[in-house]
Amino acid sequence: MKIHRVGDRALLVDLDDTRDVAGHHAGWAAGHAGIAELVPAATTVLAVLTDDADPEAVARWLRSTPPADPSDTSGDLVTLDVVYDGPDLEAVRDATGRDVVADHTGSVWTAAFCGFSPGFAYLVSDLALDVPRRRDPRTSVPAGSVALAGNYSAVYPSSSPGGWQLIGRTDAALWSVDRDPPAMIVPGTRVQFRQVG
Repeated sequence: MKIHRVGDRALLVDLDDTRDVAGHHAGWAAGHAGIAELVPAATTVLAVLTDDADPEAVARWLRSTPPADPSDTSGDLVTLDVVYDGPDLEAVRDATGRDVVADHTGSVWTAAFCGFSPGFAYLVSDLALDVPRRRDPRTSVPAGSVALAGNYSAVYPSSSPGGWQLIGRTDAALWSVDRDPPAMIVPGTRVQFRQVG
């Protein structure tokens, strides 16, 4: 773990990988009086400090607080009903030699970080899958598409281009400006996929 100052009011924590980010984010979830917000990314966590925070004290706390198992945290559990009929399901089965639906529904996934588009959460689990991205990304992926790429799973919250492998679809509204917060899944949220249809 390396910690860098970012201006006067933030610390950037470099970590090994996304699983490390999810674990440390879960471990730091109890909070520290000097931290106003934690913003996780693929291999970093930005700790935005309060006006009166002592950056050195916060850095010591970050270093000394052990990671937690994100799937064991008390974060919200969201269950998403999925019809597993995606156009890439067979290709993923062939590439991995696994029962993709059983693996996908048999794991509890944790939102490690969000990005790409509003409401798009990068989900990780203990599932040992490494699914290649599509060689030719699609120009339009329908909203609600359930996808895999690398060791991540995600649900496209809106129609957009995308290069992930589509394995199913859900009717869940992952992003709504009429909801507070607008995103159904935020960092730390646990996700269980349930096969329907």
